[in-house]
Amino acid sequence: MSGSTIAAVSTPPGHALRGVIRVSGPRARELARAVARCPEPPDLARRGFWRGRFDDGRGEQPLLLLWMPAPHSYTREDVAEFHLPGNPYLLDAALERLFALGAEPARPGEFTRRAFENGRIDLLQAEGVLALVQAANESERRAAAALLFGGLGERVTLVRDQLEELRALCEASLDFDETDTLSVPAAEIEALGRRALEAVGTALAWEERREPLSALPRISLVGLPNAGKSSLFNALAGGPHALVSEHAGTTRDGVAAIWRIAGVDCRLVDTPGIADGDLDEPDRIAQELARAEHASADLLLWVVDAAVPGNLLEVAEHFDAPRLLAWNKIDLPEARPRPPAELLEKELAWAAVSALEGRGLGELGDRAAALLGLAGDSGQPAGEPRLGRELSLRHRHALESSRRELAAALELLASGAPLDLAAEALRAATDALDDIAGRTTPEDLLDRIFARFCLGK
Repeated sequence: MSGSTIAAVSTPPGHALRGVIRVSGPRARELARAVARCPEPPDLARRGFWRGRFDDGRGEQPLLLLWMPAPHSYTREDVAEFHLPGNPYLLDAALERLFALGAEPARPGEFTRRAFENGRIDLLQAEGVLALVQAANESERRAAAALLFGGLGERVTLVRDQLEELRALCEASLDFDETDTLSVPAAEIEALGRRALEAVGTALAWEERREPLSALPRISLVGLPNAGKSSLFNALAGGPHALVSEHAGTTRDGVAAIWRIAGVDCRLVDTPGIADGDLDEPDRIAQELARAEHASADLLLWVVDAAVPGNLLEVAEHFDAPRLLAWNKIDLPEARPRPPAELLEKELAWAAVSALEGRGLGELGDRAAALLGLAGDSGQPAGEPRLGRELSLRHRHALESSRRELAAALELLASGAPLDLAAEALRAATDALDDIAGRTTPEDLLDRIFARFCLGK
């Protein structure tokens, strides 16, 4: 356990009905007794909660004290949570009082890091906490929950146990000839190795399924019917994924594909054209699904027919998310060269394109990359993936390394090579798995992971 006692506000900033200050460490008990004024003195020898007042040194605030003694807490340290009125000024006063009494400000992610370092959770679960906090939609929430509640961790543990058993058999057989009664038959070792290799493949397949497309940056095409959305979708996705027709309303169901920009795979979705008024049931449902897709998008790609733009200011009212205007069909003789001035006055990013001829698509990709933070203008390295994608890539890389080392060990066993060489390859396969769970993760990588947490987590 750490020798310091940390404190931080663990609820989001701003006004709310309730705010929570979390304290963890050896002095949490002392601090709770110093600030809590309860009609019934809290029995801090047991887990429980008490109502009372919080003495912040300037006055008193209504208080609900939650007490979780070590080791039965999130950090496996003594933990106190002070539930107070969700007024930022009152929370600041309470936090300053705790600091004056000896608590130290928690660093981002420090509560979860202590949970990891004290063996309460492994690194996979810590990453699950981070992914859950940063989840932007239901798919990302499900993917984060799968990490947090041990889906991949259970599979990694199973494979690791098999590798440890296999390596132990190899090392135990080093001092014996095959004719010795204590020697493990080579066929048995190879059979166990094949089962372990299959288990690694199963874990890798699970991780590939777990990573949702929504972990990628999400771009949704929007616009009026016949604006050329499906043609542009096919041009950007590099193939005929969506049906293209001169008749309005061809697209009803959302169609998804990958658009790679700035070195990053993005999820591109074509949706039905915006329609109002009296709609039949299928069209009404299609519009509702399209609005849900637009609401979860990181960027709306607004496709406009440059020859028949319509009332753009009215259409723009449909959008809440950041948007990029694709001024489409510039190959037509009647196309206007640029959007109207009243729209450009809104500092809207745009690019002139022709889905039919492929003109302007590179510029459109550059503008999209900048708006998504994938380009250098945003201060973020070009091509940096979102969190869910980044974590999945790390896990898959480790699983692939483990599978590669295990396959090499099996080749050595099959060729009759010395068992100590196979045992060394098995050790490397185990080390790759240990990197996933955090047993052998370098300190600088841990620092980068936990630094991405917000305060109080």
